[in-house]
Amino acid sequence: MKILVVCGAGASSAFVAHRMRVTGKERGLTLTVVAGSESDLPGSLGTVDVLLIGPHLAPRYDRLSAQAKKLGVGVALLPQTVFAARDGIQALDLAVNADHERSWV
Repeated sequence: MKILVVCGAGASSAFVAHRMRVTGKERGLTLTVVAGSESDLPGSLGTVDVLLIGPHLAPRYDRLSAQAKKLGVGVALLPQTVFAARDGIQALDLAVNADHERSWV
């Protein structure tokens, strides 16, 4: 599974992506997690399975989600708590659920 984590500038998402990679490895999952900024969209959507959107982008969630879903990409909005988390459990669980939901569409 390939996951793109986006935030406004890409800095916060880099920390989340790193923690997700560590958690995924601990779970024995094969995944690629990359960080990006909102400006990377929609160009990078065609290359991922799941898009995780940072909470500060919530006002644009509907638009970003629609773009992703058009391409068969699973989408989830990250809660504010994800940036303070010491691990990637919450974010990875959201990504796995979003991937599962897109598989049923």
